[in-house]
Amino acid sequence: MDYADTADPVADTAQRHVTALYQAHALALARLALVILGDHAAAEDVVQDAFLGLYRRWDSLDDTSAALGYLRTSVLNGCRTAIKRRSRPAITASGAPLESAEASVLLGEEHRAVLAAIRRLPARQREALVLRYYADMTEEQTARAMGVSRGAVKSATSRAIAAVGRMLREGS
Repeated sequence: MDYADTADPVADTAQRHVTALYQAHALALARLALVILGDHAAAEDVVQDAFLGLYRRWDSLDDTSAALGYLRTSVLNGCRTAIKRRSRPAITASGAPLESAEASVLLGEEHRAVLAAIRRLPARQREALVLRYYADMTEEQTARAMGVSRGAVKSATSRAIAAVGRMLREGS
């Protein structure tokens, strides 16, 4: 049997494009999800689900050049869903969040304090801050990814920066 005769050109195109996007952007998207969720496994799951969703819907995309924006939005929505589904994060006997040994070693004390402050922000502020400064997105890109106006992004970002500053001052 000649498989070339039975190959699905749409699936082949989707596979090529989604694979290229995965190779170029999966790590950055996983980092984005990690900052929002604080959990490596959950972040990886959210990113994998986003790429799977893109692959499944590739032939119905209106503009395939907007696929990265679709992925960012999908990761952000997946993070929101994961946060809603959580009952409580795992904690140690001292009440501190449970982290892997690798994560504890890699993160400096200041970095952990900043991440903890970011995680305590309200969802919209956290998302705006992470997308603007961690994912290095413009206000317009952030607004599209979050499904809000540019003004809402500016306001949420400003409030988030002020809140993180207050939390860090109070913690020292």
